[in-house]
Amino acid sequence: MAENGRDKPRRDGNRGQATGRPEGRGGPPRKPRWQDQSRDDTAGRRDAGGRSKPDLERPPSSHNPGDLRSSNRHDRERSPEIDPEVTGKELDRVTRAQLRNLEEKNAEWISRHLVMAGRLIDDDPELAFQHALAASRRGGRLALVREAVGLTAYAAGRYGDALREFRTFRRITGSNEHLPVMVDCERGLGRPDKALEAARAEEAKELDTAGKVELAIVVSGARADMQQYEAAVTALEIPQLDRKRAFSFSPRLFLAYADALENVGRGDDAAGWRRTANVAEEALGTGDFADPDIIDLSGDEDPAEGPDGANES
Repeated sequence: MAENGRDKPRRDGNRGQATGRPEGRGGPPRKPRWQDQSRDDTAGRRDAGGRSKPDLERPPSSHNPGDLRSSNRHDRERSPEIDPEVTGKELDRVTRAQLRNLEEKNAEWISRHLVMAGRLIDDDPELAFQHALAASRRGGRLALVREAVGLTAYAAGRYGDALREFRTFRRITGSNEHLPVMVDCERGLGRPDKALEAARAEEAKELDTAGKVELAIVVSGARADMQQYEAAVTALEIPQLDRKRAFSFSPRLFLAYADALENVGRGDDAAGWRRTANVAEEALGTGDFADPDIIDLSGDEDPAEGPDGANES
């Protein structure tokens, strides 16, 4: 773990592979509410090398010539260039409504940079972070802007910045929805003991089901960071670990459990859970699963059965 806290941890705690965000894991599981709603994903926008086409067309170090504020002093980074077709109207209706009370030019500035941040958060998180920072220069008192800075900082591996922004978001809104990511930021900063302490906070009880699952995954990773591999397995044995049903969060949970089992030498069991994760992913499809849809994978079998087939009390 680098001292600057920018080496991204595996959310499942498996340190045997290179750092970075594995497919389907390793980042906020929900699409940011401020993310560009005009497109579903980057499908059809990549070249043969897997790069995003807009990224290929964008100059390597372009800046926004319209940014004439003090933030463009020689000792500060200038705001990044906005794609010319971006208007800000690509944001969802709720986000646009929150910006409506601002002065028109400020609202447009913030909206356009948020759209860019949402488009880039997966393919170029560092540039997405710079766009979110640009939005914060005129909208730093808005919770949705602080959330955007936090999520893009987290995606870019800037865990100290992300943690600070999420704490500000929580102070503004009173919401604990980002608690799992805050706990994971503690892991990213090399503080698994603090991560576990934060996970035991009273606020964890307020999380919805998806949030509790995400927190369990992070706690498991923190246990693995401390080489407490059996405890990492136990942390994931929660009621939602049900191989007979697939919720939006199930593939992430199943894969994390498989990795935890692998770490304690239960390779056959791990392989079975990876197959289950593949079945769940196929049943759910791809896209944005902000609302946990449920699909019955087991026919008419008893839904009260736990992960090993035993009835839950």
